Amino acid sequence: MTTLHESLQHAQALGLARIDAQMLHLHALGRDLHDRAWLLANGTDHLPAEALAQLTLWLARRAAGEPLAYITGTKAFFGLDLRVDARVLDPRPDTETLVEWALERLTEPPKRAVTEPNQAPQVLDLGTGSGAIALALQHRRPHARVTAVDASTDALAVAQANAQRLQLPVQFVHSHWMDAVTGPFDLIVSNPPYVADGDPHLVALTHEPLQALTSGADGLNDIRQIIAQAPSRLAPCGWLLLEHGWDQAAAVQGLLRQAGFEQVQSKPDLAGTDRCTGGLWPL
Repeated sequence: MTTLHESLQHAQALGLARIDAQMLHLHALGRDLHDRAWLLANGTDHLPAEALAQLTLWLARRAAGEPLAYITGTKAFFGLDLRVDARVLDPRPDTETLVEWALERLTEPPKRAVTEPNQAPQVLDLGTGSGAIALALQHRRPHARVTAVDASTDALAVAQANAQRLQLPVQFVHSHWMDAVTGPFDLIVSNPPYVADGDPHLVALTHEPLQALTSGADGLNDIRQIIAQAPSRLAPCGWLLLEHGWDQAAAVQGLLRQAGFEQVQSKPDLAGTDRCTGGLWPL
């Protein structure tokens, strides 16, 4: 029989990161995915045959590059437990930088006409995928009216299920970017596809939906379309905030300034890399 400690060692011998191996074992044993201390305290326990058989399959899938979130079916994002699968991208920690910046913008009351000073801020999340950004914003700013769009009906099904389970009143719209929404919005946020066609890193992302990753020869086609549509959907003094690739900040800043945005700036992620860029649409 195989002990828990032996199975964890085997997983790491397959090339899995220690934390991935631990989470898969916890999932197979029906325990909370954060309960890693339990693994250390029970390393000499023998694994049930059923759990061991399941682990054999899951470890092979992870070793082949499938995201951990697809195997466990869950992903923690900004304090929320999301359900995810291969219909949507695996939410990345880098995207929490975009959420934090959006929350800063939502802390400030929107600049409106005096006839409607108390209206809730209108927020639009483009390409919502699992709903991660929209749901995080709705959870942290319950007074906001958050609308999330996606061109994929499969992705919308995942996002809507997450919203229902978390009891968050996000509105969902099937749309290619802003084609089916009019606004005006006080804040538009998006983590669009931004990987260049043919990027060598795509080899490691074959388990995720390609249409949610790539965007033309330089990776900026979708960002260009969003920037082109945003002025007609933003309220005066509304903000557009975009996540992008590690080396695209200067290019996105240039596109925003060319379109007439002001206060154009970028925000770094935890590694110090400019990961998000945005600007204000003037009065």
